[in-house]
Amino acid sequence: MIRRHTTRGAVAAAALTAALVPNAQAETSIDSIEQTLAQLQAQLVAAQQEIAALKNENAQIKEQVAATGEAVERAEHEAAARGPSWTEKTSLGGYGEMHWNNLQSKDEIDFHRFVLFLGYEFDEKTRLFTEVELEHSLAGEGKEGEVELEQAYIERDLTDTQHAQAGLFLLPVGILNEHHEPDTFYGVERNPIESAIIPTTWWEGGVGLRGALTPGWNYNLAVHSGLKVPVSGSSAFLPRSGRQKLSEAVAEDPAATARIRYQGIPGLELALSGQYQDDVTQSTGDRARAFLWEAHAVLQRGPFGLRALYAAWDIGGDQAESFGRDEQNGWYVEPSWRLNDQWGVFARYNRWDNAAGDSTDSKFRQIDVGFNYWLTDQVVLKLDYMDKNGPTSADDDRGVNAGVGFSF
Repeated sequence: MIRRHTTRGAVAAAALTAALVPNAQAETSIDSIEQTLAQLQAQLVAAQQEIAALKNENAQIKEQVAATGEAVERAEHEAAARGPSWTEKTSLGGYGEMHWNNLQSKDEIDFHRFVLFLGYEFDEKTRLFTEVELEHSLAGEGKEGEVELEQAYIERDLTDTQHAQAGLFLLPVGILNEHHEPDTFYGVERNPIESAIIPTTWWEGGVGLRGALTPGWNYNLAVHSGLKVPVSGSSAFLPRSGRQKLSEAVAEDPAATARIRYQGIPGLELALSGQYQDDVTQSTGDRARAFLWEAHAVLQRGPFGLRALYAAWDIGGDQAESFGRDEQNGWYVEPSWRLNDQWGVFARYNRWDNAAGDSTDSKFRQIDVGFNYWLTDQVVLKLDYMDKNGPTSADDDRGVNAGVGFSF
């Protein structure tokens, strides 16, 4: 009997234990969940605090951005009211060239010219162009060189295509007179036609108009100071000797110049210019009406280039006729070939006569052949051979020229 009761007690105890264990485990799970909830609540509070901080920071950033935007807008308005700074409205450029002439007539080296361009825009329609040149390195009493003001004029836009000029400007005649930077043409020296017949570089003071006519066509008109040629001596009635360079220039007889030009085909320029002056002596001699006309063509087709120009003077009066200088003319033709971006070769035939009105042979002929080597687009080395023949053996000359030029 005793053994049976013991067995029943053990069974009861085991059943009680089995019933109590799950309850203990459940209580442990509840405690764990409560702890997890507490942690989540703490994290939520921290996140809410962080979100509030971020919202506050975002509001501050928005205020800063708004303030910055207002400051930028205010600065832009102030800048617009002031307009561009003087540095933005000012432009600077120039060019220079050094020559070595190893000829029968001379053997010398010379820094021929150094030129500075300075421009300024007063507003969208009004601007200033200036050009100052130092020739032969030194200027002053007893020196070979001189300082010259070659351009100083105001240009005003009348419309998008029409412009007015007033001041000292280069005349619209020939190929080189307006554009003679050394990296833009072949040969160390400028061609003799645009020196002896067209007295390049040639500037005068006055007023002018320029603009477009129709697509491809443009024009220039100018009324300006004129030449004052000598009426005696070896330089009598020579156009180059008549330049006054606007230095207290006599203005009794002004001149007028006009040009029409076609540039409607890429690589082609055709132009015709004319100038009239009622008296090129400026009343220092017999009245000498003078008319200059000039025609030229410039062609560039791939590597092949061609320049050709003819110019002639018709000067009235007995004095000019007595020197044979009532008629003066000249022409040149210059083919060239650009071998590549750096090398180019050329040949030029020149013929001119400053006394074509007389019955004697007074013609000059000159052949130039050589090459240009461009270190860059705006820096060039030049070498050429010149052979000139004049009316007499004393006028003959030949030899080699070398030079370096640049523009910027």
